[in-house]
Amino acid sequence: MTNHNLIIRNNLQQTYSDVYTPEVLSALAALAHFNKDIKEAMAARMERRKQRQQNKKRITFLDPESTIPRTSITVKDARVGNFEGSLIPPDLQRQWIQGTGPAAKPNAPLESSIRNVAYALLSGADGWMFDGEDALGQTNAMSLDNQRNLKLAIGKDPVFMQAAEKVAGEMNRWSMDFFGRNIISDWQQQLNFTTKIFRARGLHLDDRHIRDANGVAMAASLVDMILYVVNNYQQLQQANSSIVLYLPKIQTAGEAALWNDMLSALEMHLGLSVGTIKVYVLVEQLEATYQLMEIRAALGKHFVGYNTGRWDYINSVSDAMAWDKTFINPNIEAITMTYGYMRNYEDRVRRAVNTPDKHGHFALWQGGMEPNIPVGSQAGVSASMQKAVAGAEREQREGASGKWVAHWKMVHIVRPVWEKIGEVNGLGRKFPPLTYTQQDADGLIQLEEAPGTIRGARNLLSVALQYGNAFGQGMQAAALKPADFFGNDDILYLMEDMATGEIRLSILWEWLHKEARLTEDDPETGVKAGDVFSQELYTRLMQEEYEKLLKAGNKDVHDDSKRTTLPIARQIANTYVLHETKPPWFIDLLNINLNNMNADVAAQRIKLYIDTLQSKGSRITENLDFVV
Repeated sequence: MTNHNLIIRNNLQQTYSDVYTPEVLSALAALAHFNKDIKEAMAARMERRKQRQQNKKRITFLDPESTIPRTSITVKDARVGNFEGSLIPPDLQRQWIQGTGPAAKPNAPLESSIRNVAYALLSGADGWMFDGEDALGQTNAMSLDNQRNLKLAIGKDPVFMQAAEKVAGEMNRWSMDFFGRNIISDWQQQLNFTTKIFRARGLHLDDRHIRDANGVAMAASLVDMILYVVNNYQQLQQANSSIVLYLPKIQTAGEAALWNDMLSALEMHLGLSVGTIKVYVLVEQLEATYQLMEIRAALGKHFVGYNTGRWDYINSVSDAMAWDKTFINPNIEAITMTYGYMRNYEDRVRRAVNTPDKHGHFALWQGGMEPNIPVGSQAGVSASMQKAVAGAEREQREGASGKWVAHWKMVHIVRPVWEKIGEVNGLGRKFPPLTYTQQDADGLIQLEEAPGTIRGARNLLSVALQYGNAFGQGMQAAALKPADFFGNDDILYLMEDMATGEIRLSILWEWLHKEARLTEDDPETGVKAGDVFSQELYTRLMQEEYEKLLKAGNKDVHDDSKRTTLPIARQIANTYVLHETKPPWFIDLLNINLNNMNADVAAQRIKLYIDTLQSKGSRITENLDFVV
């Protein structure tokens, strides 16, 4: 259906009239011109990537005399804080623990789907990032279910309040069993505790349901920002709550400036003062780490903080260094936040937020994700929780104002780390100012000795396959572990999302195409330390790990997926890993196969994607089932 020069797929404008309100459609039409800017920015991003690969070129710091695109701020001014930033609003001052997860479930009625929001807002987390991106399934109309559920919850609709009352009882029964105490005393009051935050999709993704007047798919970032803000800003303001977004996958200060223009345009359209909408930026891309102060300056009054998003970041480093045969990551388990380039990345983030702007304002640093879930054997849970707490203690010591958890059950396990210290946040902690030397640049791609093993390869393959399968089933975040540990309750499931699936395939691509040498003997395969990770070895491991998933019980691999989405997940993994040129995004191959259960159709779409990438240097990001 066409409205305000927009084309909305099927009858979604009617069935989601509470989401696609007249106010939302008006804002989409008013800001639709940004769609062209976003597409141009993404074409420029692909061109930079191509030039790096062809010319075997590393990412470098910007010229200090240059001006940040779309702004009048010079790079040298940005670096010394000569720009106008933001005060941190009261409800973001203390964010010891932020939970993350979607506000909707796949193929679930409203009363069940909205329970996700209830768990989040009753969890005791200081903030909850409701995800429209890496953890939100995109099958059918899930992105709209997500928006609907948030609107109902923020408006305290009766359907949400009824769900919340039931969920509070269930959460207390779990906590009584786990902690020996209730975690919720007054559930209605508890609903007001957590700051509501929304993560929009990145500039690189297209919305599945809206095209602009020219039939071009609307950028998902633009759609997500408008739907969330327009539908909820009045309710949030009436409750004295901030309007807060997380912005993912930003690579450059120019892209941040584009976001800033979009935010300001939306504020003007709604009659809000510029800077009303606050944003955190996920530092998930290597290029962004070379431009941290510049990104902060470009977002100006909107910017409140950075988050160190580990998994996407590892993948971006792998992608930026795909041309360098000597750059080979080890087993994923070895790449912790204290590993080589990760340690240097974290250090630059904390130094950037603790550089004052021209009014003396600092910004927040929200630490990384805790993927553990306290479900398993007593020994397994105990060991994993100790590890989770130790990780939180390290981040707190390093200066983080708080961290993320991937499950509500982790909130009361990790939050006491900050509670004990009692500091509201880490604003203004003293760290050396950022420098921009060759040594700094080298540190951001610093490798260290670490194992690369057959066990590591099996883990990479098994979880990547399971992740692709879960995505096809509508679960973009899923509790997973390698197939060899199914049935072993001492090894816990971890919450995995798009980024964790992608980095596994990235590392396998590196090992294969850069001829990584394995570091340990493996009696089962006959591999010796020093042997090269060959295509023959990859093919064998793929076959063995795939067979394990076919034989797994329904609990670990849904039986109905074994003949539908799992074979497609294998096709995608093989295409990604075996292709000579590293594909730019794993999610592209998954997205073009959403709602498709036919392996032959999947093969055609995957071939179309790869052919387009090779012949035109461009990605396919639109919904192939949305034909105008």
